[in-house]
Amino acid sequence: MKWSLGEWGVRFDESSQRLTFSHKSSGVVLDGVVCVKVGGSPWRVGVSRDAVSRRLALLTPNRRVQGYVMVSGDGGRMTLRVEHRTAQSYRGELSYDAHVSMANAFACRVKAPLEHRVVQMGAGLTDSLTNDSLFDRETDRCLTFGGARRLVITTEGEGEFRVRATLAVDEASVNALEVSLVQDFYRRNYVPYYQPIDRKRCPSPPTGWMSWNVYFDQATAEDNLNEARIGQKQLQPFGMEFWSMESWQGDSDRLPVSSFDNLSLKSHKTQFPEGMKVVADEIRRLGFRPGIWTAPFGTGSDEFYESHKDWFLHDEEGKPLSTWNGKYTIDPSNDELVDWLREYHRVCSREWGYEFFKIDGMSGRDTGYCAHFFEMDEVRARFKNPACPDPFERCVRAFREGIGEDRVFLACQGHYTGPEAQYADASRIGGDIVAPNTTSNWNNILSQANATLAQLFVNNIVFWMDPDTMLVGEYHSLEEARVTAMVVSLPGQMMFAGDRLATLPPERMRLLQQALPVCDTHPMNLYPIFDRVPVWDLKVARPWGSYDVVALFNWTEKDGEIGFEFADLGLPEGKFYAIHEFFTNEFQDIYEDSFSMPVPAHGVRLVTLHEEQPHPQFLSSDRHFTQGAVDVMAMEWDDDACTMSGAVKLVGGHPTTLTFLLPETYVLRGSKSLEAKLTLKKNSDDLVRITLESPESELATFTLEFREETEAEYINDYGEEGQEE
Repeated sequence: MKWSLGEWGVRFDESSQRLTFSHKSSGVVLDGVVCVKVGGSPWRVGVSRDAVSRRLALLTPNRRVQGYVMVSGDGGRMTLRVEHRTAQSYRGELSYDAHVSMANAFACRVKAPLEHRVVQMGAGLTDSLTNDSLFDRETDRCLTFGGARRLVITTEGEGEFRVRATLAVDEASVNALEVSLVQDFYRRNYVPYYQPIDRKRCPSPPTGWMSWNVYFDQATAEDNLNEARIGQKQLQPFGMEFWSMESWQGDSDRLPVSSFDNLSLKSHKTQFPEGMKVVADEIRRLGFRPGIWTAPFGTGSDEFYESHKDWFLHDEEGKPLSTWNGKYTIDPSNDELVDWLREYHRVCSREWGYEFFKIDGMSGRDTGYCAHFFEMDEVRARFKNPACPDPFERCVRAFREGIGEDRVFLACQGHYTGPEAQYADASRIGGDIVAPNTTSNWNNILSQANATLAQLFVNNIVFWMDPDTMLVGEYHSLEEARVTAMVVSLPGQMMFAGDRLATLPPERMRLLQQALPVCDTHPMNLYPIFDRVPVWDLKVARPWGSYDVVALFNWTEKDGEIGFEFADLGLPEGKFYAIHEFFTNEFQDIYEDSFSMPVPAHGVRLVTLHEEQPHPQFLSSDRHFTQGAVDVMAMEWDDDACTMSGAVKLVGGHPTTLTFLLPETYVLRGSKSLEAKLTLKKNSDDLVRITLESPESELATFTLEFREETEAEYINDYGEEGQEE
C-alpha cells in the first residue's frame, strides 16, 4: 500500500506491520513497525478495508475493524494517531519503532523546558533521553518528533538512528505523534545568513594567546614574542595554534579606540618599530600561526581623514560623524572605501602573512558599533548612496574577500543574527571580560558564562564561539580560575589565553594545558538559554566507551550543595553510575537516581559518570578536562585474560595519570607499557592509578593485569570489612 503526503512517500506492508516514510528532496527515511495495544493486547494494523485508501485499518484479535490508524500531513509535517470507529471507546497505546536515516545529523533537543537547570552538549555520537529531534548542520534540516508520551532516540552510527515513540490512545482520539522535517531550521528561526562552519578552512575552534586583557594597549612586539617563547614550551605541545597581535596601529597605545590610526596600515612607531611583517615572520618561526586585530570601521587619524574625506560620514553641517570605531566613521556605501577595506586586509594577509583576523566593531553590540549605526535613518541619509541596501554586509564581505578563503576570520562582537554568520568562522560573543587597565573579577566571569549560555546553540554549527580569553592569573582565586576554565573549555569554544605567562604558577598554567586541544563538542540544546544554569553536562561517546562529564557551578557567594537527578541528564532509569571528581581527584561512590556534592562559593566541581561495570573500569584521565575524550584512543577490558588495555596520547615531558575503579574482588597483579615509563601511583582496594610519561609526544599503550579472587579468598585476604589482614 503506497501513497504520498506532500514530499513524503508512504508505504505500508500488512504482513510485517512495517510503515515507511521517505522524503523525496532530503533523502530522509523512517522505516519501522507500527503497533497498537488495547488493554495490553496487540491489535493488528491492516491496509484499508474500504475505498478510503489513505488510512490504515485497526483490527481486533478476531480481525474486526474497530478503528483506524490515521496518517496525515502536508509539506514536511506528518501525524500518526488512532481514530475510534465504534461507539464503544477503548484505551491503549500506539507505538512506532523506526530506523531513521538522516545523513550528517546528530540527536538534539529543540523544545526548551519551562525551567532550565541543565545544559547539554555532546562530543561524538551522543544520546540523551531528553532529545526530541535530529539536526543536520550541513543542510540546516531538523527532523522533530512531538506528541509522544515516551520518546527514545538512539544513535546507531553516522547518520543512522533508532526512534521509539509511544503515545496514549484514549476515547477522545486527540493524541498524535507528530513528525516534522523543518527545512532551514536555523535560517528561519535564528540565523538569516545561515552558513555552516567551513571545516576545511577552520576544522576546530581556534586556540591561541592575545595580549590585550593584561597588557591592554602597551604590548610591544618584543612583549608578544617573549610571551610566544614561553607559549612555545608550555602550550604549543598541548595544541595551541595562533599568536595574535593587538593594538599595533599608529596611536594605539592609549584608549579610546576611536583615536587609533585604524586605516593607514602604519604600525606603532615605538611598540612595533620594524613593522608587522617582521613580527608575523618571527611568530611563524616559533611554530605559531600569526594573528592580527583590526578595527576598520573608522579612524582617529587626522592625516588619513584629510586625504580621504569623501570616504567618511558627515552631518548636515559637514562635521564628521564619530563612533566607537573612530572619530571619523566610514561611509559603507562608498565603493572606493569598500575597495580599500578589501585591499587593507589583503595586505595584512598576503604581504604581511597573517592567518588569523580578529576584526572588531561587528553587529553584536549597539554602543556605537557600526552595524547598528548604519541602520539609523539619520545616518543612512548621510550616505553617498542613501539607497544602499546592505551597508554593513558589504563591509563584512570585503573583509573576507581581502583576507582570502584560506584565512580564519573572527568577528569580534559578532552575532548570529548578522551577516558575519555567512562570512566569519568565529564570533566574539560578549563584551570585554575586563575593563581597560583593570584586572579580571568575578563579575567578568559571570558575564562570560551568560554570553556562553545565550549563544551556545550556534557553537560548532554557525560559528566557533569566542567567550573572550581564559584568564587564570592570581587576581582570581583558584576556584574562580577553575570556573572560567570550565565556562570557556567544556562547551568546546575558542580557547585564547591572555595572562602574562611567566607569572603563572604551575597549577594555573596546568589549567590552560588541560583545556588544550579543544574537544570537538556540539550543542544538544538548539535554543538560547538565558538562565545561568548550575549543571553543564558534556556527553562523550568514543569507540571505546560513553560517559558524562558534568560541571557543577556554584554561582553564589556562599558554599552550597549542587547536584542533579540522573533523569535531568537524560540517563535511563535503573542504572548505577561510578562518579569521580576531577579537581579534588576523589572517587565519590556508586550512585543511583541522583547525585550532589558540596561546591564552594564562586567554585566548580567536575565529575565523570561511568555506568558501573562488574570488572575493573576506567574512570578518569588528568590530561584534559574532558577526562579521556581527547587523549584516550583505546580502552578495552578482556574478561578471559582479566586485563585492561589502552592507548593514550602523551604530551612529551608531561605525565598523564589514569584512574581505574576496582570491584572489591579484583586485585592488580601487574602493569606495563612498551612506549612510556609507567608508574603505579596508587593501588588500593577500590582504585588503581597509573602515571604514563614519555620525553616525546607519542601514542603510548599499556596493559593492566588483574586477578579475580573468589569470595572466600577475598575474605581470607581482606577480612569481612575489606581491610587487608
